[in-house]
Amino acid sequence: MVPVAVLPAAAILMGIGYWIDPDGWGANSAIAALLIKSGAAIIDNMSVLFAIGVAYGMSKDKDGAAALTGFVGFLVVTTLCSPASYSMIMNVPLESVPAAFNKINNQFVGILVGVLSAELYNRYSGVELPKALSFFSGRRLVPILTSFLMIILAFILMYVWPVVYNGLVSFGESIKDMGSVGAGIYAFFNRLLIPVGLHHALNSVFWFDVAGINDIPNFLGGAKSIDAGLATVGITGRYQAGFFPIMMFGLPGAALAIYHCARPENKAKVAGIMIAGAFAAFFTGITEPLEFSFMFVAPVLYVIHAILTGISVYIAATMEWISGFGFSAGLVDMFLQTRNPLAVNWYMLIVQGLVFFGIYYVIFSFMIRKFNLLTPGREVSAGDETADGYNENISDAHSDDSEIQKEARQYIAAVGGSDNLVNIDACITRLRLGVKDSSVVNESLAKRLGASGVIRLNKQNVQVIVGTRAELVAKAMTEVLAKGPVAASVSAPVPTESKQAAPEKAKGNVILSLVAPVSGQVYSLDNVPDEAFSSRIVGDGIAIKPTSSEVLAPAAGTIVKIFPTNHAFCLETTNGIELIVHMGIDTVALNGEGCARLIEEGAEVEAGTPILKLDLPFLEANAKSMISPVIISNIDDFAGVEILAQGQVTAGETVIYNVLK
Repeated sequence: MVPVAVLPAAAILMGIGYWIDPDGWGANSAIAALLIKSGAAIIDNMSVLFAIGVAYGMSKDKDGAAALTGFVGFLVVTTLCSPASYSMIMNVPLESVPAAFNKINNQFVGILVGVLSAELYNRYSGVELPKALSFFSGRRLVPILTSFLMIILAFILMYVWPVVYNGLVSFGESIKDMGSVGAGIYAFFNRLLIPVGLHHALNSVFWFDVAGINDIPNFLGGAKSIDAGLATVGITGRYQAGFFPIMMFGLPGAALAIYHCARPENKAKVAGIMIAGAFAAFFTGITEPLEFSFMFVAPVLYVIHAILTGISVYIAATMEWISGFGFSAGLVDMFLQTRNPLAVNWYMLIVQGLVFFGIYYVIFSFMIRKFNLLTPGREVSAGDETADGYNENISDAHSDDSEIQKEARQYIAAVGGSDNLVNIDACITRLRLGVKDSSVVNESLAKRLGASGVIRLNKQNVQVIVGTRAELVAKAMTEVLAKGPVAASVSAPVPTESKQAAPEKAKGNVILSLVAPVSGQVYSLDNVPDEAFSSRIVGDGIAIKPTSSEVLAPAAGTIVKIFPTNHAFCLETTNGIELIVHMGIDTVALNGEGCARLIEEGAEVEAGTPILKLDLPFLEANAKSMISPVIISNIDDFAGVEILAQGQVTAGETVIYNVLK
């Protein structure tokens, strides 16, 4: 969405320019020419914006180096695949170069380059080279690697792109030759592909100049497109017009149905969500807030939504009720395009929209009630007033708080408010908070918010176990405090028990066996000098005091998290088991010294794959303890663990325990 978010600027600039000079396209007004040309500068360079924006948007830390990587990659590919370069490299006359290479500068290639550039950045932006080459380490290395990869990609495209391009052209022309029916089919798949984000690749074929259709730029060209023979009145814009009735009216009708079908106790809360989503869809054409509210909880409704979108686009194209947009089909774009000479009977789209408002409301209401679909507000409460996820109860919440900031605001209230909070830090599973008085911490509220437990280390230090979201919550707490003070909640009594007994191991079928991530001496979690682990609040398992410096994956799966200080990582297996390997106790305080990562987040690993490298002498001299927990954080989803290991274990060989189902 990063490159797409640039489109409103083009739409507004060009739309205002048309209002000033609808016939001359800037020829009769210098101001109109300035605005229209400024907007065209964005539209004409959408391909490189996709390469830059996708690389930046898909990078793990949204760093500018990722954007530079996308730009460099796009320049290399489009230069090598230009007709002149193709002629020299392939040793063919220029006039014999396939026509596909005249269209190599397109959004499809931009997206491809952006995705590959982001992947390179995510994998190699943390690589350290030998000291002699250290200047080129990290982020500086990625554009260099990208340049070489794009050379390979360019050579592949020299053989593949003509086939891909001809396929896109054939697909586009076959849909185009179907007229209004084809427009409806396109619109159906446009909505259907939104959940996986592939609608942008499809849009490139119809909205931009990948296959010669170029609907958006030709429509925005107005009179000039007509004069140049690029656009036809009543035809150009047909891949856009039918979206206006859906986005401005249909989806708000669905929002009203969802509100009316919500449980009575949730209606007030659901109303706020639906009103905000409906307003965004009507005014700007941004539909994701509404669509994602029912897309996964009631997929049948989303398929119906896709079908209705196809029907709407088909009707508008058949009746030649035409309008277009530079960003999306909302009121802003409709208003700005009313004086565009290619906008034909655009006001009838409003009439069509009112009809679709009723259709959406009736169908959604019937389907939700008939099949008891769990759309927002229809969840069954589990007895806790916050269980449905809507009741935030934040009396001093700011209107610009994000969802995680609202949650963070309540955590601040739970620990005694901003007056009691001295310091905020986070480990991989817990908030590490410095407070003035730990006795005023409201543990019951923290648990209602989703915390597994609260540990009062002493009068000035508290740990709140929130799981692997700890880093995000801590960051949000800092952002909330920057907006102003937060009041404390009502305090709850301090629990008298300081430690829970180890739960009795349940019997069941073995679904996973874990091998030791390091060699060393096995310890029970009871002996870990950290209450979060010893009380099993974080999860169940064992601990190992390492004698080997390499930390291996204890099972096959995906590395979903490596803490920035590299002292711990989370691994998720294919059957949903979430493992945490935490090297030492309070090693986070060493700020990464003594620990180095060997792979990056998102990597697929096998059991025994090296993940971390430890400087054991340094860690043993500086860490509170090197007893290292190896635990299942979502153990409540399973029957328990069966401990097998005792005494000494060998990394990658000894089975330490089984997970039971």
